[in-house]
Amino acid sequence: MAGGEDGTGRDGGTAGARPTWARELLDHLRPAGRDVGRVVDWLAGTLRATAALLDAGGSLLAGTRLPVEDGLVADLTARRLASAAWEGHGRHLRLVRVDHPAGPCVLAVSRDTPFDRPASDIVTHTAQVLELLLTAHESTVAGHRLRRATSDLRLAILQLLMVEDTVAARRVAAGLWPGLLDTDTACVYVVESSPAARDRLAEECLDTTGEEALVVRCPAMAGHVIVVGPRETTGTDLRSLVGRHPGTFLGGSVRQSLARTATAYGQAVSALAVAHFRPDKTAVYAERTHPERLMDPRALRGWTGRVLRPLDALPHHTRAELLATTRLGLEFTAVNAAKVLGVSRNTVRARMERVEALLRTDFTDLTVRAVVHLALNTQVGLADGQPDGDAAPPGLRVADLLAGPALRTWAGDLLGRLEADARDLRRTVRTWIAAGGNAERAAQALGVHAQTVREHVRSAEPVLERQLLAAGTDLYEVVLAHLAVGDLDPPVFPGPPSGGTNAGHSDSPVHG
Repeated sequence: MAGGEDGTGRDGGTAGARPTWARELLDHLRPAGRDVGRVVDWLAGTLRATAALLDAGGSLLAGTRLPVEDGLVADLTARRLASAAWEGHGRHLRLVRVDHPAGPCVLAVSRDTPFDRPASDIVTHTAQVLELLLTAHESTVAGHRLRRATSDLRLAILQLLMVEDTVAARRVAAGLWPGLLDTDTACVYVVESSPAARDRLAEECLDTTGEEALVVRCPAMAGHVIVVGPRETTGTDLRSLVGRHPGTFLGGSVRQSLARTATAYGQAVSALAVAHFRPDKTAVYAERTHPERLMDPRALRGWTGRVLRPLDALPHHTRAELLATTRLGLEFTAVNAAKVLGVSRNTVRARMERVEALLRTDFTDLTVRAVVHLALNTQVGLADGQPDGDAAPPGLRVADLLAGPALRTWAGDLLGRLEADARDLRRTVRTWIAAGGNAERAAQALGVHAQTVREHVRSAEPVLERQLLAAGTDLYEVVLAHLAVGDLDPPVFPGPPSGGTNAGHSDSPVHG
C-alpha cells in the first residue's frame, strides 16, 4: 500500500482539514485515553519506527528500548539542547526533550527512512502531548498524596480524641482546620454505605458539612465514615445526605464532651443498628431509654468508684490509656479497636488483660463485660475524671443498682417483647448470654442445633431494636435487663488481693 502524502503512511486528509494523525494524537488527550505508553506506541506505529521515552538516567519509561548515546540524553535533560538528530548505519534517530515536573525526559524515535517535515512535526507535537500528560499525571499524583495526607491527619486527630488527649488533638487540627475543635462538646455520627461507595460518601460528607466537621474513613469498618460534628446543624446536614442515597444509614450520638469521643462513637454505632430498622434510615442514641439513666446517679457514681478503684494507683496516663482501650475493646473486637486506636491488636489484648487482672475478673463472661462497660462509661462522665468513691454508702453492689423499680419495669418491658414469638426467643437469648455468647455451648444447653441458636438471636434483634451478635452497648443493655429481672446472676468483683492497697473492696454479697 502506498504511503500518504504526509509521508507517514496515513492519509493527510482533505485540503484545509486537520491531518488524520493530528486528530488521532488529540484523541489521546481525552479523559479515556490519557496514557503515556499508548501515545509512545501510537507514535511508533504512525511513523513505522521504534520509539522510547527515557528519563534523565536513560531508563525506559515507555515504548521500546533503543540504543541512544548517553551524552545526547544528558545534554537534552540538562537543557543544553532542545532536540537532536543523528543518522548512521542505515538508521535515522530523532531526540526531543520532554519537560516534566519531576525532571526532563527524552523522546527518542528511530526509523529506517529520513525524517521529512511531516514526520518531524509529528514527533514535535507528540512531545508536546507527552508534556501535557506527564504534567497532568504529576498533578494528579500530588493531589492523591495531599488527599491521603489530609485523610491520615484526620484519622490521627480522631485517634487522639479516642484516648481523651483533646489538647494534642486541638493542636494538630489547628494547623489545617483552625477553630474546628474550639468547642467543649460535639456529636459523633457514623454514616454507613457499601465499601465501594465509601470514598465518594466521605467526600460528600466533607462537602455537606462545609469542612466544619472532622470526617474520617473508619479504619475498622470498610463501609463506615465517622463524623465528629461540633455544630448543631451537622446532624441535619447528614440526614439530608442519607435521604439522597439508597442503601445509606446514619447513626448519631448525644452531645458529649470531646473527652468522651470514644463513648459517643459507641453510641453512634449503637444508633446505626437501630437505623437499619427505621424508614428514614437514621437514628440517634438519645431516642430510647438506657438503663444507666434509670439508676440512682449518686449510687452509680459511688459504685463505679469502688469497682475501678484497683486502677487508681496507676500513673494518670497509664490509667487513662487502659480505660480508653478497654472501653473500645468492650464495644468492638480487639482487631477493630486496634484499628480505631492505631495500635496492634496484641496491644489491645494486653491492656485489657491487665485491667482484667487488676479487677480480678474475667471478660469472657458477658455479665462481667456488661457491668464493667457500665462502670467505664459512668467514669468518663465524672467531672474530675476520677471515680467518686464517697458518693454512696459502702458495700453497694451491682445487684443494688439494678433493683430500682424504674429499671426493673424497663427491663421487663424490653424482654417481654420476645415472649410473643412461639420459638421462646427469650429463653434462647438468656441461655446464649449465659454461655458467653457462644452458640455451640448454648445449643448444647438447649438441646438444639447451633444454627438454630444463631437464628433465634438474630430474630430477636429487630424485636429489641438492638444488635446482639456484635458485642457492644446494645448487647450489654440486654444483659443488664436480664440481670435486673433476675434471669441471670450478677457478677462478683472480688477487689484487690488480700493485703493490697485497696484490700476489702468487693462486689460480693459476702462482703456487702
